[in-house]
Amino acid sequence: MKILIVHAHPEPKSLNGSLKDLAVVTLEGAGHEVRVSDLYAMNWKAVVDAADYGPDASSPLKVVLDSGRAFERGTLGADVVAEQEKLLWADTVIFQFPLWWYTMPAILKGWVDRVFTYRFAYGVGEHSDTKYGERFGEGTLAGRRALLSVTVGGPEAHYAPRGINGPIADLLFPFHHGILYYPGLDVLPPFVVYGTDRVTADTYPEVAKAWEERLLTLESTEPIAFRRQNFGDYEIPSLHLKEGLEAEGRTGFGLHVRG
Repeated sequence: MKILIVHAHPEPKSLNGSLKDLAVVTLEGAGHEVRVSDLYAMNWKAVVDAADYGPDASSPLKVVLDSGRAFERGTLGADVVAEQEKLLWADTVIFQFPLWWYTMPAILKGWVDRVFTYRFAYGVGEHSDTKYGERFGEGTLAGRRALLSVTVGGPEAHYAPRGINGPIADLLFPFHHGILYYPGLDVLPPFVVYGTDRVTADTYPEVAKAWEERLLTLESTEPIAFRRQNFGDYEIPSLHLKEGLEAEGRTGFGLHVRG
């Protein structure tokens, strides 16, 4: 496989840095081709501005339309184009990051904001009485897989269904469903390391072993069974889930997962 790792942590010697390095060694050792976008090392610009769109930036700036026009005309900034090319090259994308304030680090959100432009990651496909664009299971990145490798500070119980932080699946749903599945990526169940502040040199080998096992099963792991938008589960154009398709008692984000 061809695997892109998008890494977002400022300290190379951090747990996240170690997991990123272990992923590279493990995957290359298994015969895969690996590329890494280390966002802090790259000094990645985390904010969208007119400079991203070159001569196709309008005044006032219209981020959606300008980004799509620049994408189609080939005038996006070189750093953005390079990341889009990596995504198109990859079979699988791994995101390595800490959960900070219930979400991804700002630099990673900025990578998404700048790289997932209109006409590349969204705004593609037909809109008709039976289809609402190519998204949520279709799109530019369809046929590829994605995996979040996330470190969190609290113990696992805090992220359980009745835990005070909320279920980890709910916290990651915006990234899983709204960012990755939206342009077509199949999303694998996340690899989560809990209680990261209490990981020591003695306990790290257990974490590393679990991570290696996940990495070596990337091709055989079943993705999260998100519902595809244009394949009969949703009313169009309201995009409401049709009555009776959900499991009894299921509500919220879980409605959008089959089974």
